[in-house]
Amino acid sequence: MPICTQSKFITGDHKVACKWPQFDRDDEEAVIRVIKDGDVSTNPIIHELENAYCKYTGAQFALAHNNGTSALLAAFFSLGLQPGDEVLVPSATFWASIVPMTWLGVVPVFCESEEERLGIDPRDMEKKITSKTKAIVVVHLWGLPAKMTEIRKIAQKYNLKVIEDASHAHGASWRGEKCGILGNVGVFSLQGDKLAPAGEGGVLLTNDQAIYEQAICLGDITRIIQLNSPVRRFAVTSFGVKTRIAPMSAALGLSQLKKLDQHNKIRNDNMERLSQRLEILGINTYLADAHIERVYFEFLISWKEAPIPLTRIIEIILEQGGQAAVPRYPLLHQQPLFVENNLENILRIEGWKSTYSSVNLPKTEAINQNLIKIPCFTQKNTQLVEQYAQVFEKIASGDLL
Repeated sequence: MPICTQSKFITGDHKVACKWPQFDRDDEEAVIRVIKDGDVSTNPIIHELENAYCKYTGAQFALAHNNGTSALLAAFFSLGLQPGDEVLVPSATFWASIVPMTWLGVVPVFCESEEERLGIDPRDMEKKITSKTKAIVVVHLWGLPAKMTEIRKIAQKYNLKVIEDASHAHGASWRGEKCGILGNVGVFSLQGDKLAPAGEGGVLLTNDQAIYEQAICLGDITRIIQLNSPVRRFAVTSFGVKTRIAPMSAALGLSQLKKLDQHNKIRNDNMERLSQRLEILGINTYLADAHIERVYFEFLISWKEAPIPLTRIIEIILEQGGQAAVPRYPLLHQQPLFVENNLENILRIEGWKSTYSSVNLPKTEAINQNLIKIPCFTQKNTQLVEQYAQVFEKIASGDLL
């Protein structure tokens, strides 16, 4: 006699419902136009991409890069940070938010995350300010704008620059201002997972012409020639790095930017619909406060009063045909680059000794251990929204324990 097995609750096709990136004929034609034009190094499409980002965000200046990491390096460089200067940074982020500064001899100082939006904690930041502190790195993690009111007050009080990594936050806004222009200099990554992908690429944004020109001098020799200012004297050599975006990537990035709001609306509709169901169960889905508009680069939830360990919840979701995991970023302050004193070989600051092995961020570690990542749904009317909601409801009721 055959053994009866319970059917899985999650049966929707993730490959379809979560497909990303999404490219269509418009994207193909945009790239083909560059190929047919033949100018595949300095094509005017790069300027079009930059102008589009200025128009979309309200920034005065934009500079495209070959990736977001290069754009972040340019951001740190453009602020005139000096060897031995300290910058307040979060630990819960991708390494590129922080590591590029170390090649300039700039020292990252890790700060706690705050629970409400998972960004850098303003209270802990202020405790770690010293005479060497010159700037703050703000990351809008997973598409949720950080606590900019408090961060801006601290920056103004201590005369600190703000570098904004908005790579998760294309289209998000804070008090009516788009993410990417909330600090002195902002950066978007256009890598393939991002909300406006170009395959590889990055965009630096600022309202400060001096910052813009310094960023150009670091890595775009062609653009230096076009400047009508004293920094044009560096046109022959630049400052030794080449970070210009490829025109085919710029074409794809521009085409995707035009569809960003449309794509974000579908994600937001799906994830907010699922969030409303999960919030009833006591699960924190990080719904946006009234003064911010979040987006969903990824969907992270926190269930502090879960009836079973989160590791078991992840197992149940997988058993039921779903997808679930821990957050994608291991905490940076725990990584070998920092705790094994490897940074001394990069910074090369006379007399500087690493103290990262003693860094303790208990709040950040507790937050990270309580997060579950489940998929973002990028298609309209996906049945998976209902199926995931049902699985969490059955876990909460004990039916799947």
